[in-house]
Amino acid sequence: MEFHVSLDGRGDLVARIYRSLRDGVRDGRLRPGDRLPPTRELARTLDVSRGTVATAYERLTAEGFLVGRVGAGTYVASGATAMGAPPVRVTAGGLRPRREWADVPAVWPAGAPVRYDFKIGTPDARLFPYDTWRRLVAAEWRRGREPSGYADPAGHPDLRAAVARYVGYARSVLAGADDVVVTGGAQQALDLVARVLLAPGDVVAVEEPGYPPARAAFAAHGARVVGVPVDGDGLVISRLPATARLVYVTPSHQFPLGVAMSLRRRLELLAWADAHDAAVVEDDYDSEYRFADRPLEPLHGLDAGGRVVYVGTFSKTLLPGLRLGFAVVPPSLRGAVREARRVADGHGPVATEAALARFMDEGLLARHIRRTAKVYAQRRSLLLAGLAGPAGVLAPYLEAVPSAAGLHVCALARPGVDVVAVVERARAAGVRVAALGQYRAEAGGQGGPDGLVLGYGAIDAADVPAGLHRLAAVFRAVTPG
Repeated sequence: MEFHVSLDGRGDLVARIYRSLRDGVRDGRLRPGDRLPPTRELARTLDVSRGTVATAYERLTAEGFLVGRVGAGTYVASGATAMGAPPVRVTAGGLRPRREWADVPAVWPAGAPVRYDFKIGTPDARLFPYDTWRRLVAAEWRRGREPSGYADPAGHPDLRAAVARYVGYARSVLAGADDVVVTGGAQQALDLVARVLLAPGDVVAVEEPGYPPARAAFAAHGARVVGVPVDGDGLVISRLPATARLVYVTPSHQFPLGVAMSLRRRLELLAWADAHDAAVVEDDYDSEYRFADRPLEPLHGLDAGGRVVYVGTFSKTLLPGLRLGFAVVPPSLRGAVREARRVADGHGPVATEAALARFMDEGLLARHIRRTAKVYAQRRSLLLAGLAGPAGVLAPYLEAVPSAAGLHVCALARPGVDVVAVVERARAAGVRVAALGQYRAEAGGQGGPDGLVLGYGAIDAADVPAGLHRLAAVFRAVTPG
């Protein structure tokens, strides 16, 4: 890529070219080893004499910023970026974001790798069938199936049909390809729904504790997000605000507690939505991994009034980096959601979507889920063993919340346990765990029982017992008596 040399500013042409190249080296736009254009070529581009450019190069070479290689050209010298202070940039003042975007905390704070990683929301990338995936994507590019213009914002037709079949036989969600909008993960699906349903100031009800990225998506559109408590049967319908325009729920495997919404509550929620002219967004994340009990009927399958938007993702079954999810929308929202996707980013990656369609149609997704479910089931069993019974090393400090699906387990703290201190000390001891309180929005994460949320998607089965023993040592160290 051609480096832009600015001739703006004061001084003669040599000085201006010199300053532009020097600043590019110092601020990192020109990196050590980068080759500069020949003097004749740059002179022609800038419409100056070759001697002017050569003089600027000679000055930069004399000061150690550039180095000439006989027969090869002129390059940025090694270590040149450390020479002197870079140009001053504006670091304060200027533009201000909307209130909803000011001082937004990181939803998933980044951190250094740890030895025992019980992080949540992430499948094991090592289990992804990379060779198969490369073959499918390469085949799509060889076919030349990329459109000459822009593609359908709703997604590749083959993938929409494959998703409709998949949710039909896997989750009894009756839908056709026209009901499916392919999205850049579940997060974009939430964003699109918010775009077409919410106006600034509208009330959105979410589970408390709940999924922080969903709260962030709705708040970013100016909605007033209200937390509604969750008990052993799921969302407490009687606590829903009467003015709620939209209700976001994770009924199959509540995030982060893991409880399933009972059938009675599901029917109550749908009746409430009908009575209050509200939408329900059903996020069915992690539903592919079920280790006990039969799955309950999804809200979408019980919905006779066209109130439910069913959202799913391939991030938990395949790879988050693929950024592929979907929304099954009622007919009344089809056109609006498709147009919202077009406005947001046009459409998704066509070859990738087509490859995923083949991956599903050839039975490879089902095979991948069966294979990985066995791996996750072993990890889950080891984790639950550490939380239960006399032999459970964490049983004196935590009590697991019953859960039949997903890639994490929530465990409530017993009286006298300082969860915040445990999380901090555990990280220092090489164990990553998350406090349940960080998924509460009300009162700064307070107002309910605390505990830990332990994922088993990213940790080897062989490391689970050792990680739990190290975590137990942290509990012993911070718990009185």
